[in-house]
Amino acid sequence: MSQYYNPQRTSRLYTPKAKEPFKLSRSKIELFIECPRCFYLDRRLGVGRPPGFPFNLNSAVDKLLKKEFDIHRAKNKAHPLMKKYGIDAVPVAHENLDAWRQNFVGVQFLHKPTNLMITGAIDDLWVRSATANPYSSPLGKGRKPEYIVVDYKATSKEEEITELNQGWQIGYKRQMEIYQWLLRRNGYKVSDTGYFVYCNGKTDRSAFDAKLEFDIALIPYKGDDGWVEKAIKDAHKCLNGSKIPKAGVDCDYCAYVKAVNSK
Repeated sequence: MSQYYNPQRTSRLYTPKAKEPFKLSRSKIELFIECPRCFYLDRRLGVGRPPGFPFNLNSAVDKLLKKEFDIHRAKNKAHPLMKKYGIDAVPVAHENLDAWRQNFVGVQFLHKPTNLMITGAIDDLWVRSATANPYSSPLGKGRKPEYIVVDYKATSKEEEITELNQGWQIGYKRQMEIYQWLLRRNGYKVSDTGYFVYCNGKTDRSAFDAKLEFDIALIPYKGDDGWVEKAIKDAHKCLNGSKIPKAGVDCDYCAYVKAVNSK
């Protein structure tokens, strides 16, 4: 199969019956859902999909948003965007936040039935104001802090973005739900409703003037992580299989290779 093989990847491949936990990221679970064949080739055989181009502008937006919210985090105050949308919360200064944001570290949980270490790097975490300090606030006394998962997204569309109503955005929703699942498995109380800070680059300006301006929307999403447990077990079963599984119905990569090989 004409895909990319990297010898360095073999040290990170899944080995059936290995005693050490195997790290499985949020993105690899998404890969399994998209295409079990690509997932098996990647995690079991070390043959990954051809790499795409890096989204450097999106990464720049993420980095700047983190800096901006961190300013308000240091002051234990709500960001103006949160006030605009009536969100009674503040960016939380959690001691583990830096690690949880870091790629290849993230929030981690050992799923003992499969011995898979599930990981996912979040963009931001907020806490409900009433539960931010359960010992000093009469409303929060005796209550666990309730955390809110937040994810940053950047794009440039002509239309206003106010909801996740496109079919391909199901991956964004699953991303949010895995983060919620991970934090809950670590013992934290997590709100079902998370938020996407959605930045939409404006193209109606008369000139570039060395800057790109954005409309920013705060989009709520009520997650349901009930599917995550089964997905992990199914991915584990796939990894332990002795045969390469069938391709996903909508996998463009496998469809392309099949078309090439049929000529």
